[in-house]
Amino acid sequence: MIVLNGSQLNLEEMKEICLKRASITLSPESLRRVRASRKVVDDIVASGQTVYGINTGFGKLSDVRIPADEVDLLQLHLIRSHACGVGADFSETISRAMVVLRLNALLKGVSGVREIIVERLRDLVNSGIHPRVPCQGSLGASGDLAPLSHLALVLIGEGEVYYKGEIQKTKDVYRQLDIEPIQLKAKEGLALINGTQAMTAVGVINYLEAEQLALISDWTASMTLESLEAIIDAFHPAIHEARGYPEQVEVAERIRTITNGSRLLTHQGEKRVQDAYSIRCIPQVHGATWQCLGYVREKLEIEMNAATDNPLILEDGNIVVSGGNFHGQPVALAMDFLKIGISELANISERRIERMVNPQLNDFPAFLSVDPGVQSGAMIMQYAAASLVSENKTLAHPASVDSIPSSANQEDHVSMGTIGARHAANILDNAYRVLAIELICALQALEYRGLERSSPATKELWKAARTVVPSITEDRIFSYDIEKMTAWLKSDHFQWNRWNSITKGGNEHVDYA
Repeated sequence: MIVLNGSQLNLEEMKEICLKRASITLSPESLRRVRASRKVVDDIVASGQTVYGINTGFGKLSDVRIPADEVDLLQLHLIRSHACGVGADFSETISRAMVVLRLNALLKGVSGVREIIVERLRDLVNSGIHPRVPCQGSLGASGDLAPLSHLALVLIGEGEVYYKGEIQKTKDVYRQLDIEPIQLKAKEGLALINGTQAMTAVGVINYLEAEQLALISDWTASMTLESLEAIIDAFHPAIHEARGYPEQVEVAERIRTITNGSRLLTHQGEKRVQDAYSIRCIPQVHGATWQCLGYVREKLEIEMNAATDNPLILEDGNIVVSGGNFHGQPVALAMDFLKIGISELANISERRIERMVNPQLNDFPAFLSVDPGVQSGAMIMQYAAASLVSENKTLAHPASVDSIPSSANQEDHVSMGTIGARHAANILDNAYRVLAIELICALQALEYRGLERSSPATKELWKAARTVVPSITEDRIFSYDIEKMTAWLKSDHFQWNRWNSITKGGNEHVDYA
């Protein structure tokens, strides 16, 4: 059971809640803050004072005063009219993340919602009821208005949800579970949709997948190094300490540890003086991506605990101020940076694939084929990898440099952060497939080179991966192999973060499968 309080949620807890379906509870102090902020809203409504978002229209319509007897109706119309999401749905995991993040923001006690709102969001998470949210339609700067409106529909008993593995109408699920729809009161609709929780939810899942991908890249590269009899001198700790980037130092150390005990690696001058950059510069390139991940993690963990709606009830309810915390620029820039960092892991991986399959660059059978000419072997696997990294280059174009004015030019600069986050997810999927192709090729190349002379850790990886994709004894439909390996790399079956155990444990045997 993970306790939410509006200020201390971290990525490890999000992993437990969203990927492992841990339950949540609300801290008593956060509920006290929610009640206090709600009283401020009720007092404003009772006094007749004009405050944006409570008894006014929205966006360009902010100058329209709403009569007291229509304040609740205003919130209902807001949610229905703003539920303009289009395209494919966000995954159920991302939907769950959106609910958790929106709930955590409201628990800061500066949004003015009633206690029943945060309790209902909690119950949705704990009951496994997840809003069906179309993934397109957000500009990422008045908040993720369209996606979050689809989330808010569920609170009022409308829209659709994922429940027990099926998409069902919310009203039908509520009827099954004897749940009453909520009638939104003043400010509650706006508080639910004015925020960055769609882009941040996608960003959170992206980060968790990206961190695993970066570890996989180090492991897969290590096997490639051994298969190509790479020069280990390039990974000498003094080289990397001389430059000073901690992440570069860590990647070099990780690869030295994984390959410890190998009889395949060489020293400079034994077979060649230098390796190609895709081999020699792995710590520098992978390390730079780890730097990118550090930046993204920092921004996400701030945003996960941020108040991003408008207006905010601040200083113990003494002021209600309109601002722009809903603007997604911090997350937009982080997602664009993540796109570049992950693209580079795929780019360098594809170049390592080329070094294993190109007969002009190695002494293996051409394209790792068992019968070159009659059989093509891994030839078209490299084509597929090249296609994926080329697609990534297009997707990596920053979304955050674009802006289109909206709401009659009142909202004249937007972040496009949700688009950036979605494109980062696409890049991650492509990068996983490229790494899967590298691993398939490295498995085969290592067999040609001599598995018995590889390091103990590499042998463990080879054994585990060979339960997923068998040796290539003749040409077959390699698409199936790539998809199976990709799914395996994304799963928890192979615990990639166990590298830390062998780093700390020296040469001890670790079972990774």
